[in-house]
Amino acid sequence: MTTLTEDIRIAESEGRPVTWRGWAALVVLMLPVLLISVDNTVLSFALPEIALALAPTAAQQLWIIDAYPLVLAGLLVTMGTLGDRFGRRRMLLIGATGFATVSALSAFAPSAEWLIAGRAAMGLFGAMIMPSTLALLRSIFTLRSQRRLAIAIWASMFSAGAALGPIVGGVLLEHFSWGSVFLMAVPVLVPLLVLAPLLVPESRNPDAGRVDAVSIVLSMAMMVPIVWAIKEFAVHGFSPTIVVATVAGAGFGILFVRRQLHARSPMLDMRLFTRGTFSGALLVNLLSVISLVGFMFFIAQHLQLIAGLSPVQAGFALVPSLASVILAGLLVVPIASRIPPRVVVPAALMFSMSGYLIVAMTAGGGDLGWLLLASVLLGIGIGAAETVSNELVLASAPPSKAGAASAVSETAYELGAVLGTAVLGSILTASYRSGIVIPAGVPIDLAAQARETLAGAYVVASELAAPIADALRAAAATAFDSGVAVTAAVGAGLMVLAAVIAATTLGSAPSSASQAARFKNEESNVARGEASRHPR
Repeated sequence: MTTLTEDIRIAESEGRPVTWRGWAALVVLMLPVLLISVDNTVLSFALPEIALALAPTAAQQLWIIDAYPLVLAGLLVTMGTLGDRFGRRRMLLIGATGFATVSALSAFAPSAEWLIAGRAAMGLFGAMIMPSTLALLRSIFTLRSQRRLAIAIWASMFSAGAALGPIVGGVLLEHFSWGSVFLMAVPVLVPLLVLAPLLVPESRNPDAGRVDAVSIVLSMAMMVPIVWAIKEFAVHGFSPTIVVATVAGAGFGILFVRRQLHARSPMLDMRLFTRGTFSGALLVNLLSVISLVGFMFFIAQHLQLIAGLSPVQAGFALVPSLASVILAGLLVVPIASRIPPRVVVPAALMFSMSGYLIVAMTAGGGDLGWLLLASVLLGIGIGAAETVSNELVLASAPPSKAGAASAVSETAYELGAVLGTAVLGSILTASYRSGIVIPAGVPIDLAAQARETLAGAYVVASELAAPIADALRAAAATAFDSGVAVTAAVGAGLMVLAAVIAATTLGSAPSSASQAARFKNEESNVARGEASRHPR
């Protein structure tokens, strides 16, 4: 009986599909994806409880969500390179162990600052997990037809976790403190730590780029100032410091790119971005995730605070939309094998645009039916578009660059998660702060708290007499829904932009044979170029 490693070697040399072991390995690799998606969704639904317990400021509330994806996005390329060099399965196991430990400790954070620090540490270990899972899939499923289905199933686990998170998390929030939602990492990761050494083969690239400390610093120095500037603008408005931070982040980004272009062994091979399909698919992923995360940011607050649903009820209300992401991702696989991606992806994104337009036109109407319909349409578009674009990212990169391509793909995803909250969340926060009208009779010190966030206004209202409390809740809900309309209009515009990018860059998916020939020619040309530039 052959081992999984032998199955993969035969598939690579003869083009034969992997056996049941490959699909069993896929199940194991879906566990960390389930964990991370559950963690992100649970946090969105636990945010009102966290706001009540830890009383974070508006900026801290955004950082509680963004500290994790910000650190993760800054370190994904680094960890992807380490996985290529030292073993992707080894990096996966180290990251899973650390993630579970830090997540359990974060459950007992005594303040918003400690929770932000815990989220940042989770980002460090999460950066070890995500590139490894996708790169391992690329090494296991060498036939494109199998790989497209495997990626669709793998990606659907994000949505499955998003659907499961609010329900399980809601039950926990109704019976325990908010910290219980972080303890879910332990039972999810234990099966991974047991089964991965048995079912998932080790995979590495001995020619991986070196770990460059300067590039690591430059990547973080690029992202942190820009995201900080967006948050500060939302909370405090325009200031010269924001301009300085934005310019500094852009400058460090230029230095990072220049260093990769001139390095003999770069951490990130910038030649990948010269492929239109690769860059276009990344941009589609980025804009799709911005749209989805931004939507989740405001719908979780609307359902629980304005509509008055419990966390469990809010979770069940979103199950149809999250199920639509899963079904769309799976159903688009046979469609994508017959219709070019330049047609499939824009058509899918039009569903998402329609969902956002419904939100923009019905915000503040009080009818949850329209909001839930919009969430289903958004899910259909995102599920189908991301399945196709994720597969294109890997298919348009040579097998030797699987780790780098996976890291870049995950970086786009996590950067989209950061910007989804930072951009759309900041627009919503700024609109809320400028639009809320504090009723007469609210003390000045409490009025300042009510202007910070919707949750803050509801906390203040709970401390006031009935007439003033009701007026404050109504004013806060009106200001919030007004901001939702503006945010939804921006989200619809992002989906149109993503559709245009897809239609102009994705083109027709090349066959596996033509890709293999192209990759071989490209690598031969690169080798000749390197020999001429660096003669012995």
